[in-house]
Amino acid sequence: METQYARAQVGRPAPEFEMASTKNLQTLAEPVRLGDYAGRWLVLFFYPLDFTFVCPTELRGLSDRYEAFKAEGAEVVGVSVDSVHTHRAWLGAPRDRGGLGELRFPLASDLTHAVSIAYGVYDDRAGHSLRGTFLIDPQGVLRSALVHDLDVGRSVDETLRTIQAFKTGALCPIDWQPGQPTLQPG
Repeated sequence: METQYARAQVGRPAPEFEMASTKNLQTLAEPVRLGDYAGRWLVLFFYPLDFTFVCPTELRGLSDRYEAFKAEGAEVVGVSVDSVHTHRAWLGAPRDRGGLGELRFPLASDLTHAVSIAYGVYDDRAGHSLRGTFLIDPQGVLRSALVHDLDVGRSVDETLRTIQAFKTGALCPIDWQPGQPTLQPG
């Protein structure tokens, strides 16, 4: 039975999801759900496939900056169409053999592709997701959606800066950085 999900739209409640994950790497029995992150920001991060080239640079980069996200009240979840068993193998494989190493956030498995479709990142010709970064606020509203092709990795700094800008509750000009003034309407 295929699960029907709402479509992601900025400014609207984020589509609900429940996916198997590596939250418990030993048992792989702890799923991730949107509701698990109520009251916190969530960086929902789609990537094409495990054991690839650009993806590990992004995942390691997010993991390296995980404490900065936590300091902003944000959690991170990585999602691909690979199984949790493949995720576990990738996390456990040595880096010199294409392995990822330890991450500070869970990887989720979208085997049915339903969540990737709901968030508009599924490429049905390729059979996997594009790179997609979705920022969901503590009330479950999708505040930002960034989707692009496979060749170029995303900026961890920009993802963090965007959360910081949203948290001001103000109008933030181009290249705004924490501590800088925001714009005043009128």
